[in-house]
Amino acid sequence: MGIKKDIHFEVSERKILLRVFDILSVFLGLILLEFFFNYDYLLLDSQNSGYLLVLAFYLTIMGTVFEMYDLQKASKLDVTFRNIVLTASTTILFYFLTPIITPFLPERRLQIVYFYLAIVVMLFLWRLAYVAFISSPRFNKRVLLVGETSYVESIVDSLHVSDPNYRIIGFVNCEETAGKKVRHEGLEEFDPESLPYVIEDRKISEILVASFNPENITANIYHELITLLEKGFTIREYTQVYEELTYRVPIQHVGKDFYKYFPFSRSNQNTLYLFLHRIFDISFALVGIVLGCCLLPFVLLGNLLGNRGPLFYTQERVGKNGVPFKIVKLRSMITNAEKDGAKWAEANDQRITKFGKFLRRTRLDEFPQFFNVLKGDMSIIGPRPERPYFVNELSQIIPFYETRHIIKPGLTGWAQVNTLYGSTVDQSLVKLQYDLYYIKHRSVFLDINIIVKTLSTILYYRGQ
Repeated sequence: MGIKKDIHFEVSERKILLRVFDILSVFLGLILLEFFFNYDYLLLDSQNSGYLLVLAFYLTIMGTVFEMYDLQKASKLDVTFRNIVLTASTTILFYFLTPIITPFLPERRLQIVYFYLAIVVMLFLWRLAYVAFISSPRFNKRVLLVGETSYVESIVDSLHVSDPNYRIIGFVNCEETAGKKVRHEGLEEFDPESLPYVIEDRKISEILVASFNPENITANIYHELITLLEKGFTIREYTQVYEELTYRVPIQHVGKDFYKYFPFSRSNQNTLYLFLHRIFDISFALVGIVLGCCLLPFVLLGNLLGNRGPLFYTQERVGKNGVPFKIVKLRSMITNAEKDGAKWAEANDQRITKFGKFLRRTRLDEFPQFFNVLKGDMSIIGPRPERPYFVNELSQIIPFYETRHIIKPGLTGWAQVNTLYGSTVDQSLVKLQYDLYYIKHRSVFLDINIIVKTLSTILYYRGQ
């Protein structure tokens, strides 16, 4: 059987494509400005190479902050246009405010308008082409799932939410005794014997094996998979794909072979990385404390008007290796909010005051935790510290929950920038998946990514 695959783009390829063509489209816009208008502020030539690199750098950073490279948002034109305007406006603002590494402002101010409009228009035209072609169904990765029937729906939903272009179009039940037919919209169940025919007929690009008990895979399916593998066909294991697309560790499917899923990052034992991480923590905490002191008069006024009571509160949290410590925060709830016992904060929680909502949304309530960072109880980046009561409760329900305590808790983290506050067991499971992904892949580049995403969280007012 000859294996033919349609063209498709991986997640990483699409993100690179977006970044590269964003820059190229802006550079093309500069060429068009010079050709059609009386424009000479920033020309595309070798003399301006340094200025152009700064523009590309600012554009990439601001595009990340304003979620231009979020594939879900990039496939929606209305959201994309809003993000383009925000990205272009902030990029140009920073560009004009750094005249040492960028050209001085032009004498003819109309050129600033040309420059701005060229960036917005060219970015939008390129993104319009991306939505029409690259993000269209013609470039979907068509996947055939092999696994047990009980997991099909959750697998299909979770992967499609993470990557709209990753399409599971069919399913093969790998168990010896086939159960009931899978009822899932857009998903067809195929017989194991038809595997070669289905791959060719449906133009399958990849087989995803999601059997959580390898003994369930029947001999004939095993033989077909081996034959396909020998012909160079792509066959991947579900947890690998799940982690790649969702940036989470699927602990709900981890069993006795758990050690396969937790080859934790070498950075957790890297002395140089940990030293630099601590230097970063101290430096960032000192800056945060200074900024907090500058904002304190406004916080005091807001607390007096809309949050009457003590300004600060302390609470016991679980730190590294399970050692408890006292966390300091600006109070955002009414006094005696937990007189009836410990309770998770929820969306629209009635215990949160009006000014407290503002503090939470802007993350200002967390400024005093910079003192915890200086003391060494916390880091700037890491899993959020949880209360002992909830740790005891969740560790009995969620497997590997206490694994998150092998590093210091943080002010911000991979879970905080990717999901909302966990007020249920299911949401806590998702947060743990993100936390373990960070611990597993911890690195300088991931830390920078978290810092940039934290800016997005603050700017889009998503704190809770």
